[in-house]
Amino acid sequence: MFRLYSFPWTTWQSLALLVLRLVVGIAFILHGLPKIQNPMHWMGDKVSPILQLAAAVVEFAGGIALLVGFLTPVVAALIAIDMIFALALVHLPKGDKFVNPAGGNFELPLVYLVLMIALIATGPGRFSLDALLFGSHNVVIERTEAWSRPNAA
Repeated sequence: MFRLYSFPWTTWQSLALLVLRLVVGIAFILHGLPKIQNPMHWMGDKVSPILQLAAAVVEFAGGIALLVGFLTPVVAALIAIDMIFALALVHLPKGDKFVNPAGGNFELPLVYLVLMIALIATGPGRFSLDALLFGSHNVVIERTEAWSRPNAA
């Protein structure tokens, strides 16, 4: 059997995931706050208002959800998609470097993307609403015999 999230997380793992969620959640709330105040026009006319609205909601509401650990895998996936769009539509077309002390870099959206992938893979930890609401229900995927046998056809 393969478990999507293994319960219970150790105390140290859960504390580390809590700190990660708190810091990244606050960062996304602060990133999303000015955007949510003008959700369809914060980038001007160069990007679709619907995409601007989606990014504003995902960053602001997603930051709140990360803060409390609610629907963490879903929120992390949405933020990961947001970061992919930020990289593809803003940073890479501008020719930003990975790290550039003089400005214009894509380091932060890439770090956020990787952090979201890590949260999808590890889950929110036991100090979260997800663990409180869904913690006793492990998601189990049964392995078939074809998975167990090498070179199964």
